[in-house]
Amino acid sequence: MADKILEVEDLSVEFATYGGTVKAVRGVSFDVNRGETLAIVGESGCGKSVTVQAIMGIIPMPPGKITGGTAKLNGENILGLPPKEANRFRGVEIGMIFQDPMTSLNPTMTIGDQISETLMVHRGMSYTDASRRAVELLDKTKIAEAAKRAKQYPFEFSGGMLQRAMIAQSLACNPSVLMADEPTTALDVTIQAQILELMAELQRTENMSIILITHDLAVVARMADQVAVMYAGQIVESGSVDDIFYRSSHPYTLGLKEAMPTNKRDGKKTLTPILGSPPDLFHPPTGCGYFARCPYAMAVCEHHQPEEHHLTDSDAEHQARCWLQHEGAPHIKALNQPGADQRD
Repeated sequence: MADKILEVEDLSVEFATYGGTVKAVRGVSFDVNRGETLAIVGESGCGKSVTVQAIMGIIPMPPGKITGGTAKLNGENILGLPPKEANRFRGVEIGMIFQDPMTSLNPTMTIGDQISETLMVHRGMSYTDASRRAVELLDKTKIAEAAKRAKQYPFEFSGGMLQRAMIAQSLACNPSVLMADEPTTALDVTIQAQILELMAELQRTENMSIILITHDLAVVARMADQVAVMYAGQIVESGSVDDIFYRSSHPYTLGLKEAMPTNKRDGKKTLTPILGSPPDLFHPPTGCGYFARCPYAMAVCEHHQPEEHHLTDSDAEHQARCWLQHEGAPHIKALNQPGADQRD
């Protein structure tokens, strides 16, 4: 039986703005098992980052507001806790790698001092012991001359080194869950591969769970065990990485795959973009959020929220929120036949 370390149930988050209320996350549920990687994938603005920030308790309130749901870490609900209580797990049981380390790290403090501060606050270490541990963490993340680098400031680091330093800081207290929000954004492909390899190696040695936020399906294919596809603040399909790539069951997932390049040279693969724009979350659609862009949309999709269907032709954990999976829906060949290997 899988060892569930984090269980998120029916999470909803809103933001009050001058233009109205943005319903950014609408009833999101997922589980994370110990030692596994869950990738949350989707277009920009679909609610990926807000989801993990709400779990961490770092969305500004106001204007943000958690309007429903629970997030249980080792059985304890951690949603909406006061900052003092949230600090019992934030940075300790759950680490966070932010999207842009240049703006997330303090430019007035050395890298070593920023890592040391985490250890002094959460572990009660002396400055001397924390500084020594900071150098060890930088060395673990394969930063050369770690003792020298610990005395330098963020502007003296390259983009890849800053990301490694951020990883070192997030690992300082040996978290059970590591949340990585677009950890390879703005890095070239060589450095990106090194960062992903580093994360996978640290996961094996530390037995961490990882929640990986990304819009890059190539990263998903390389890193993930489980995948949740988000659109318009909802999870529209979830399952194992093989389910998502080989047995896609939601038109949005198919659209993402069709827009994904491969390294095949037969010239038959063309990139097909998803036409249109995501819906306005000031006024979320009453039916399926993907209705206006879906090439297989039916009349029922416009005004009725699709049920969450457990797919019987594959693993029991494979689910899709789509009317096309209803027993009375027409048979769509593209949705029911395993596709070509999209992970080449």
